[in-house]
Amino acid sequence: MNFVLLSGGSGKRLWPLSNDVRSKQFIKLFQTPSGEMESMAQRVYRQIKEVDPEADVTIATSRAQVSAIHNQLGEKVGISVEPCRRDTFPAIVLAAAYLHDVKGVSLEETVVVCPVDPYVSGDYFACLKKLGEQTDKREAELVLMGIEPSYPSEKYGYIIPADQSEISPVSGFKEKPDSKTAEKYIKMRALWNGGVFAFKLGYLMKKAHDMIEFTDYADLFSKYDTLPKISFDYAVVEKESSIQVMRFSGEWKDLGTWNTLTESMQERVIGKGAMNETCENVHIVNELDVPILCMGLKDVVVSASAEGILVSDKEQSSYIKPFVDKFDSPVRFAEKSWGSYKVIDIEKEGIVVKVTLNPGHRMNYHSHEHRDEIWNVLSGTGRVIVDGYEQRVKAGDVITMAAGCKHTIVADSELKVIEIQIGSEIDIKDKKKFDFPD
Repeated sequence: MNFVLLSGGSGKRLWPLSNDVRSKQFIKLFQTPSGEMESMAQRVYRQIKEVDPEADVTIATSRAQVSAIHNQLGEKVGISVEPCRRDTFPAIVLAAAYLHDVKGVSLEETVVVCPVDPYVSGDYFACLKKLGEQTDKREAELVLMGIEPSYPSEKYGYIIPADQSEISPVSGFKEKPDSKTAEKYIKMRALWNGGVFAFKLGYLMKKAHDMIEFTDYADLFSKYDTLPKISFDYAVVEKESSIQVMRFSGEWKDLGTWNTLTESMQERVIGKGAMNETCENVHIVNELDVPILCMGLKDVVVSASAEGILVSDKEQSSYIKPFVDKFDSPVRFAEKSWGSYKVIDIEKEGIVVKVTLNPGHRMNYHSHEHRDEIWNVLSGTGRVIVDGYEQRVKAGDVITMAAGCKHTIVADSELKVIEIQIGSEIDIKDKKKFDFPD
């Protein structure tokens, strides 16, 4: 079966862990069955593979997230890269064209589209598989998953089923309501619209060509910025007459704020931290190398990273975005396809960065016009190439690169390096890439 996972933008509701390049779905906050920590994206990908080991997974995302996806999910996962943000209809159409024209998926194949970041249990993915099987029966052009509401939410749209059977025709859709209206919908046995759709690839490609003038994936990609910003619901779902909904009554949560996120965390403390016995409903998430101590607190989340520190009442944490939007500071942590980096210190003409390269990976071969760099190897082994000259490196070695020289580093084992950038015009855009030397 073919899955398309929609991976949204950056978002700042989980600041200071999320930032302009690190979305909430890539923050490692959940424990795997083996005791390791994993992100929402890793959790969903693992759960899909547990239900269907042969599932073909493609992630529709922005260019800024590609490195994090490769870092966390490996190189085998498919990625449909949006040149710019145009809402869910263009994103799904681009992913569909990618499946057909790039990956060679037949128009007769079934595609299931769902978000990359819900907090769900295994029965959700069993339901996704049933959704695909229902689509194969061709009783309807579109089959949706409807979530059984657990409360009268104002955050979600509602699907009105024609009857109360497990799989029902859809009689209509309702916009996000106020709480009183939501209560009326629930009495009608309405379902939350969780943004999950299944269809034959040929069905969507026909819809796409009817609505957009393009020849193939490459052509669509080239004109992507001209497409209207419109959701898949408005463009396709709410106009389709041949449509069914499948009920899902299992665990399903949208972990969009610290308040909802901490409800699903297995551990009260992640990272260096402690609290005394008088703390109630307190969570600590600490990515810094210094400890956090909480005493006598109730209903509080404390989160710390290189981006900043949050101390908030859990309910109030839902309203942090306008405050975070006022902060003007560079991104201090990001995952790359080769590993990750964390900014340790920023001076007027110098920046100190801790770089971690995964075994077998390397940086691009590149140069900087306006800054010199110094690499201090903390641990691990690897190779450094500077202007074509290669040398082995290990803990304690120091390598200097003047502005303009080409350089890269290759990790044999996990390699940790302190990078010192020196210059009066240090800018993330000051980077010229070259082919890797033979």
